[in-house]
Amino acid sequence: MNKSEIRKSAQQQRQSLSPEKVHTLSVKLVEQFALLDLSSVKIVHIFLPIKQKKEPDTFLMIDWLKIHHPEVKIIVPKADFDTALMTHHYYDGLEDLEMSDYQILEPQKAKIHTGEVDMVIVPLLAFDKNGYRIGYGKGFYDRFLQGISTQKIGLSFFDELNVIDDINEHDVRLDKCITPNRTYVFPVT
Repeated sequence: MNKSEIRKSAQQQRQSLSPEKVHTLSVKLVEQFALLDLSSVKIVHIFLPIKQKKEPDTFLMIDWLKIHHPEVKIIVPKADFDTALMTHHYYDGLEDLEMSDYQILEPQKAKIHTGEVDMVIVPLLAFDKNGYRIGYGKGFYDRFLQGISTQKIGLSFFDELNVIDDINEHDVRLDKCITPNRTYVFPVT
């Protein structure tokens, strides 16, 4: 299947989830995340969930990191839809977040991070056995991840697809993808 077909199907699949199921699956994602080796991670980028799109509740992951790895600095994105680029801000808590015009929680006053990032938790709708992902189609994360060497870890409520037919040179492969029941590791090519 191609990206647009997969995107439509994945959005329907996710929308069929109840809020309780989203929470249960999000908790399982954190349990899988907790199994990762974070010993060399100093800075982690985590997307903030869009509730109406029933994205994984990454606030659970943020809370887990603050308890179990308080030394890890957390940064979160702020999107510029005119340029399709993101800035990255230190996470200063819920009180610093406001809903954007696109219904995305974003930092308001937090300091911008411009340095290296050790791990990026990447949003997606679907992923395939080769580590390619499908997002919402705007390319924010593909632009961000182009040319940086960091651990790229997707979060998915659902298992892998066989293959995405229309991958192109701008698509960035994941290193791993966490699902509620396992973590997929993709070979280096």
